[in-house]
Amino acid sequence: MFTNLRIFAVNHQKISSLHINTMCCCKIRLSLKRSKLHEPVGRKYSSLPGLIGNDIKSLHSIINPPMAKIRNIGIMAHIDAGKTTTTERILYYSGYTRSLGDVDDGDTVTDFMAQERERGITIQSAAVTFDWKGYRVNLIDTPGHVDFTLEVERCLRVLDGAVAVFDASAGVEAQTLTVWRQADKHKIPRICFLNKMDKTGASFNYAVESIREKLKAKPLLLQLPIGEGKTFKGVVDVVSKEKLLWEVNSDDGKDFERKPLLDVSDPELLKETIEARSALIEQVADLDDEFADLVLGEFSENFDLLPAEKLQTAIHRVTLAQTAVPVLCGSALKNKGVQPLLDAITMYLPSPEEHKYEFLPWYKGDLCALAFKVLHDRQRGPLVFMRIYSGTLKPQLTIHNINGNCTERISRLLLPFADQHVEIPSLTAGNIALTVGLKHTATGDTIVLSKSSALAAARRAGREGEKKHRQNSETERLLLAGVEIPEPVFFCTIEPPSVAKQPDLDHALKCLQREDPSLKTILCGMGELHIEIIHDRIKREYGLETYLGPLQVAYRETILNSVRTTDTLDRTLGDKRHLVSVELEVRPTEAPSVVPVIEYAPGVSEDLLKVSQEAVENGIHSACLQGPLLGSPVQDVAITLHSLMIYPGTSTTMVSACLSRCVQKALKKADRQVLEPLMNLEVTVTRDHLSPVLADLAQRRGNIQEIQTRQDNRVVIGFVPLAEIMGYSTVLRTLTSGSATFALELSSYQAMSPQDQSTLLIQRRGST
Repeated sequence: MFTNLRIFAVNHQKISSLHINTMCCCKIRLSLKRSKLHEPVGRKYSSLPGLIGNDIKSLHSIINPPMAKIRNIGIMAHIDAGKTTTTERILYYSGYTRSLGDVDDGDTVTDFMAQERERGITIQSAAVTFDWKGYRVNLIDTPGHVDFTLEVERCLRVLDGAVAVFDASAGVEAQTLTVWRQADKHKIPRICFLNKMDKTGASFNYAVESIREKLKAKPLLLQLPIGEGKTFKGVVDVVSKEKLLWEVNSDDGKDFERKPLLDVSDPELLKETIEARSALIEQVADLDDEFADLVLGEFSENFDLLPAEKLQTAIHRVTLAQTAVPVLCGSALKNKGVQPLLDAITMYLPSPEEHKYEFLPWYKGDLCALAFKVLHDRQRGPLVFMRIYSGTLKPQLTIHNINGNCTERISRLLLPFADQHVEIPSLTAGNIALTVGLKHTATGDTIVLSKSSALAAARRAGREGEKKHRQNSETERLLLAGVEIPEPVFFCTIEPPSVAKQPDLDHALKCLQREDPSLKTILCGMGELHIEIIHDRIKREYGLETYLGPLQVAYRETILNSVRTTDTLDRTLGDKRHLVSVELEVRPTEAPSVVPVIEYAPGVSEDLLKVSQEAVENGIHSACLQGPLLGSPVQDVAITLHSLMIYPGTSTTMVSACLSRCVQKALKKADRQVLEPLMNLEVTVTRDHLSPVLADLAQRRGNIQEIQTRQDNRVVIGFVPLAEIMGYSTVLRTLTSGSATFALELSSYQAMSPQDQSTLLIQRRGST
């Protein structure tokens, strides 16, 4: 008999938008790619001198540059906005690949997993290292699909800046809002790249306006497009008043010419650029006092005389202050506008030393790093990505893990380049490293030089805390902020092919969970696609043919009225008597609360609580893990302990058991309610297919809030229960001939109607 393992998926309040592209041609592409799946794909990038393939560029020259010359950046966007294509062009123009990779052809550098190449999407974030005009750039290409939003979250945690990529024909889309909020949370300066300017329906003004309205950001227009859609051929540099035109006959976009705008040849374009530059100068002056003094002083009469370097410096300060975002444009697929984007990355985004961290003085130059990602390699074992905040990493270095309170040794140090890595002798602060040999370090762990180094840093942190206000323990202050893991709202079962294969499956799940913290408990996923990918990886990487049960929604439960109960547990084990008596009240809370709110009545002995409070709360929490209706977690409840009597010598286990049983008794007596996840839904559809989409949503208990216009499309915004939206991509593809897309985001848990709840309970009881 197979052992059922529960896989949890999607998430609680922190879930981002789920976007599924429903273009019919995807099936044709996938079938073509599957036919080539087992053919080895040759890497087309460079390595260190002496190794094969060093005829392009060597990473050796940029191993430890000055910190001011380092840029740690991420590429983030809604799915299919062109992140991976932009990354491919960046690597090509910086000299680290020999040919241009293409997502549709499945030969990109950063999408190196088989599943990524089959599906044409990014699943894992991938780090690449390169240099551009004397700057060292660590770039991370992040996923755009909501099922892998944790990848974005944990990478943004260690970045200093980001490039937000937009589809110029769509502007700000659902997942764009999510990644933008994530960047806001981590206070990351960013620049915007309006991609796909060559696409039919592309509109520079529309995209800029959507940034202003939907993201509530102030766009600084550093470029203007020369043409839109099929007529797009280049950009105007507003800062320097030059036009950049790419060679029409150039296959790779390396060749372009930069010419000053002249009144003779481009009168209209020059006039538009001068107006845009004056508006830009006024914008920056409003946001930066130092620049305002300069403008009002020397150049108040004529903005044209203001040097480009002065304006660029001011834009850099404004970008770092996050009071505005520079906006550039181009077409990565058509090889236009990527080189100026690289210049903007080095010019406007911050270096590590421009990002102030309050914990750095505590370490006095000793090692302090954050493990932000773990990969498992068949030959080398766990590979741990680290952001170094201070100190130096070297091979054979012994380090101390504060979170795990353990000591480990780094056997090798690598420079990350997608799925291939270059071995290096050391790496200094400000860089992103890849370490081999750390068997216990997990995502979110804080790494220091030694335990004594951590204690010394804790003492310095403690002295600083006394000056301000005392809070948290010394250890907690030293821990760098980890990653918030969302709660699941989907689950299904996974079974090994036989009982003999159970240990192998357990090992695979353990490795995958360490690699991906959103796979909590046994295996937690973030959505249908996430579960499918994990299932596929277990098959390919661990050689196990597992079986998945049907995907189900993870409901919650709550109560509607107050109930007061008592319970007594009296047992004798051996010659020892265990006696606990408890009286408590369970009631619904006014404010939403995922965990039970625990309160103590004045009559409960404080001395008794000192020794038994942990056992009491453990019992209450365990009782709320499984509700009486569906066995789902109970939320939005408050529990007040009115009396507690414990016989001397009673074990804490018995105390917890009594409290748990009493809470379960109270929950069964109360009027109970099932809560279901309600999703924000956004469907982008052509006008011709709007009616059937609306009719279908009405059958799915959908509640339409508004219908917006986006270029020639309609955007339907509303709410729909998650249970009604499973498998929606197939239905939507059929209804719209593959022309629509949709996005989901968890809104809240809402009470089911009595009729729907009764139907659900009958279904569940009938299936057990």
